[in-house]
Amino acid sequence: MQMKANDYEFRDVIKIIREWNELTQKEFAKLVGMSYGTITKYENGQRNGSFAVLVEICKKNNVEIILKKK
Repeated sequence: MQMKANDYEFRDVIKIIREWNELTQKEFAKLVGMSYGTITKYENGQRNGSFAVLVEICKKNNVEIILKKK
């Protein structure tokens, strides 16, 4: 499955990755080594994530980040 991350906010990307794996927020938090509260805040837009956080989440979920010039 593919998605164009440029069309989404950080919070949406995190939620999409979690839903691809059919995990609850609690299960996802445990998998990526974060607290349930942190994942909830990311998905609700109450906390901003960094590219480094996204990379770590992708690594732990077997998701590639591909940069492509138009």
